[in-house]
Amino acid sequence: MSEPFDPEIDSAEEWEEVEEEIGAEEVENVVAKLEELMETIESETIYEYLQAAVEGISSLVEWEEEEETTGEGPTSEAA
Repeated sequence: MSEPFDPEIDSAEEWEEVEEEIGAEEVENVVAKLEELMETIESETIYEYLQAAVEGISSLVEWEEEEETTGEGPTSEAA
């Protein structure tokens, strides 16, 4: 069983611990639902949080594809 989400954990550290396969179809469905929700939001702050969630969730597929092509996990490009 996985541990509950803890926003205090460093993102890079958290991703090293996660060994879950996430399908592109699941990511697309979640992103589509978030985008639908974003269309109904009036608060700019909430909209920005949802946009960040969309970007973060979308990157899960990019990391999966990167792992398949390079054989490596996600890398940090900004140092």
